This record gives sequence, C-alpha cells and structure tokens, in this order.
Amino acid sequence: MTDLLKGKTILITGASSGIGASAAHLFAREGAHVVITARRKAELEQVAERIAADGGEVLAVQADTTDADDLSRAVAGAVERWGRLDGALNNAGRSQGGGRLADVTDETFDAVAEVNFKGVWLAMRAELRAMTAEGAGGGSIVNVSSIGGTFGAAGQSVYGATKAAVIAMSRAAAAEYGREGVRVNAIAPGATMTEMMAGWQQRDPSIVERLSALAALGRPGQPDEIAEAAAWLLSDRASYVTGMTLGVDGGTAPWPH
Repeated sequence: MTDLLKGKTILITGASSGIGASAAHLFAREGAHVVITARRKAELEQVAERIAADGGEVLAVQADTTDADDLSRAVAGAVERWGRLDGALNNAGRSQGGGRLADVTDETFDAVAEVNFKGVWLAMRAELRAMTAEGAGGGSIVNVSSIGGTFGAAGQSVYGATKAAVIAMSRAAAAEYGREGVRVNAIAPGATMTEMMAGWQQRDPSIVERLSALAALGRPGQPDEIAEAAAWLLSDRASYVTGMTLGVDGGTAPWPH
C-alpha cells in the first residue's frame, strides 16, 4: 500500500457490502481510520472484524442513511474517537427494480428517492457541519452517483433522476464550501458486480453481458476498482479537484432504449 490516506478519518455509508465494504478495506489498508455505517448490523460487524484482523483502525456504527439522528451519531463517533472527520464516501443506495416511468408506484418513487437523494443530503449535512466546525480545517466528500445519472436508461427513470440529483448537489456543495477547505466530488460507476447488479441479473440473466458489450473494456467493473477512484479523490493527491464527476465505467457508451 502507499499510505494514500494515512492518518485521515473517513466515514463510509452503505459499508456492509459491495463498493462500501471494498472501500472500507482499501481505505484502512491505505492508512485511514474508517467509520463504517449500514443498516445491516451483522454484515457491518463482519466487515469491521475483517478490517481489525488485518490491523486496520475501524469503528462500526449501525445507521440508516435516511435517519438524520443516526448519521449525526456516526459523525460524532468519528470526531469523538479520532478528533476530526477528514473525509466521507456517501455510498448507500437503492435500485429502482425496473419498470417504465408511468408504471412506477408512489411507494417505489419515495423509497428510491429517500435513500439515493435525501439520504446523501442528510449525510452531507452532518459531514459538512463537522468539517466546517471551528478548528476542523475542512475535508473531502465523495458521493456515489451512477452512469444512470448522466444519461437516461429505460426502466431506471427514478433511479437515474436521483443519481443526477446527487451530481447536481455535489457541484452546488463544492461551490458553497470550497473556501472553507471542503472539496466535494462525485463518482459515476458503470455496471459493477455488487449485490444490486446481482439482483438485476436475477430478473434479467443477460444484463451483465449486454452492459459489458457497451463498455470499451468489454467487462463489468469490480467494487474495488470503484473504491480506488474514491480513494484518490479523498486523498491529498486530488487537492485541486472539486465539483467534478468522475466516470468509473470502463468507457461505457449510453445505454440503449
């Protein structure tokens, strides 16, 4: 490892699996103190145990990303344990599950928007308050969007809209907090082999093959590849990068209709 994040305290939401879990392991190996959150307590604790067994510094906080009190408690735990919050990867997300726009129910819309949009806003609010507190010295936030938020995909109208909102919100926050030493960026993964993709594959066994055909690299991404991009953005090596959306999609062309 390169000590890319040495000494930094970084919060990760949605860290019980997929990109979040991969990021937690990577950040710890790169020298960060990691605060991991997720709704699923057992899975979260397993991630924490593996990080600790590898010699990493980790604090696990069961938290629902749609609950402002939970997120404030996680941020407070980071500050109490390590004195400050230097970075955050807001990764928790939810799939739409398909369906054309006119067929999406109110319940599905609310559930997707609550996690993918409001949840990121709630997390950023708590994180920004800590990073801009007197004596804090700023920090870096990376929000996980999606290529679905940069161009439309059939069957993903609500999901894509929430991910586009994350990009816009990240840019706005970058403009608002840059002079207080906070950088805010987004990453837009392409098809990545996470639990969400596994769920899509159950409904449509050909989806990975079809999405891979759209990527210049001809394959889906792995969670650790997405985590590597986030690690760089959170590090001091990206010190002049803010308000940007980094595509981590293997060179994926727009999805077909």
